[in-house]
Amino acid sequence: MSRVLIVGAGLTGSVCACLLRRALQGGVHIVVWDKARGSGGRMSTTRPPDSSSQSADLGAQYVTTTPPFYKSHFRFYSELVSAGLLQPLDSLVEGLKHRDGDQDYMTPHGMSSLVKHFLSESGAELFFERHVTGLYRRGASWEVQSKTAGSEMFDAVVLTMPAPQILQLQGDLGPSLSVQQQQHLKAVEFSSRFSVALFFPPDADLSLLWTARYVTDSQSVVYLKHNAGVPGRGPSLVVHSSVGFGLQHLEEDKEAVQPIILRELERLLPGLPRPIGIKCQKWRYSQVLAAAPGRPGHMTVVARPPLVCAGDSFVRSGFDGCVASALSALSALRAGLTDP
Repeated sequence: MSRVLIVGAGLTGSVCACLLRRALQGGVHIVVWDKARGSGGRMSTTRPPDSSSQSADLGAQYVTTTPPFYKSHFRFYSELVSAGLLQPLDSLVEGLKHRDGDQDYMTPHGMSSLVKHFLSESGAELFFERHVTGLYRRGASWEVQSKTAGSEMFDAVVLTMPAPQILQLQGDLGPSLSVQQQQHLKAVEFSSRFSVALFFPPDADLSLLWTARYVTDSQSVVYLKHNAGVPGRGPSLVVHSSVGFGLQHLEEDKEAVQPIILRELERLLPGLPRPIGIKCQKWRYSQVLAAAPGRPGHMTVVARPPLVCAGDSFVRSGFDGCVASALSALSALRAGLTDP
C-alpha cells in the first residue's frame, strides 16, 4: 500500500484525495496535512469568537461555472447538488457581471462544506497545524519535515499550496526543479486582500435589500455579503477589501488594518448595529492573477517517487480551476504509483 501525503486541506487537496481514493481504492493510504487549524483553505467558513451557531465565509463567496467547465465537471456539480451542499444562486448580487451561459451556485452550509465533503469521501487521515518546511529524497521515498511534528516518510507527495510558498520549501525540492520549472513557479502571481466578518445579535436588523453587492464607490472595499439571521441566530456581514488596499497594507498586522476597513464600512452602511463578534483575515495569496505559463494543471517535479505540485497556481482560481488541477495531478500520481 502506497503512503501518499497531500499538503493542503483546501479544495484542490480535498478533491485530489477523493479522486485518488476512488481510483486506487485500498491500494493507497492518504494523509493530508494543513498548517491551519481546520480545513477549507481559501474556501474557509469561520465562526465568531464565542463559537455560536453563526458562520460566515471569509474567502470564496459563491461558485461560478462556464458551459465548458460545467460539462467537463458535471459529475462534481451533480454530486454536490445531490448532497445538498450546492444549489443555484437565486438571491440578488448587485454588480455581478455574467457572460452568456454562466451559472452561479451558493453553498447553504458554507464554502468549507464542499472541501469537507471531498475529504470525508477520501477517507484520508487529517492533521492540522502541520506546517511543512522541507522535503528530502530518501531512495524511493520522500521525507517530509514540519515545524511541529518532526518528519515522516511517504511514497508520494502532492503540494497544493500557492506557488510562492512551494518555492520557500527547503531540502531537495529546489535542486529537483528544472530551470524552466523554477521560472514557471516564479511567474505565478497572486492578488492579496483582507476580509472581515461581523456577527450581530439575533434581534439585529441590518435593513439590507440585497444579499451581496460589489462596491464601486470605495478605494478600500470591493464586496459586501449579507447573511440574514434565522430564529436564535443573528445576521452576519462579510467585507472584502480591494486588491489595491490589500497590496498597500499587506505587511501590516490584520489587527491594525481591521479598524480602517470598519471605518469605511460605516461610511458605506451608516447606522449598522453594534456587532457581538468580529473576525479579520489577511489573504496574502487570494486569487491567481497570472498562472504558470500554459496553465498545465499540475507540475511533476519528480516522476518516481512522485512529487507533484498542484492547485490554482497551475490553472486559475475558483472551483473549476481547483478541480481541473486535481484531475491533472491524479494522472501523474497514478503513473508514478503503479508498476512501469
